[in-house]
Amino acid sequence: MKRSKPLQAALMATPEEIEAQFYEALHQGDIDKLMAVWSDDDDIACAHPGGARVHGHAAARSVFEMMFAQGGVAAQPLQVRRTACGGSVAIHHVLQSVAVKTANGPDTACMLVTNVYVKTPRGWRLMVHHASNGSADELEAPAERGAALLH
Repeated sequence: MKRSKPLQAALMATPEEIEAQFYEALHQGDIDKLMAVWSDDDDIACAHPGGARVHGHAAARSVFEMMFAQGGVAAQPLQVRRTACGGSVAIHHVLQSVAVKTANGPDTACMLVTNVYVKTPRGWRLMVHHASNGSADELEAPAERGAALLH
């Protein structure tokens, strides 16, 4: 994959804008656009199902380059629960569908994603992206559920 000079994301006024750019970059398989959404802080972190937790820009870039080896990722956020923390941190819990190819043909996988955004001098940026496998039941569940016992 050709590496070019890193793009600079435009000044993003809200976490929702930077999240939209993240998903657009996933769809396009555009590594430079995707890396431009991350915070400049080298403590960024990323984890995907079945993969190791990675820290730093080089490691995150490597993970996404492997994902993009076959092209873009058809990930679609379906439900987003947003939490703001003190005006400088935002946490988005996302139920997302991902189009996947299986031995039996195309299918849809459910992912549970947590994105943590921080407000920086360059606007909002992604600090943590953590995705885990969900279940197909969650794709069919209503957006709002009652409180659940966590432990």
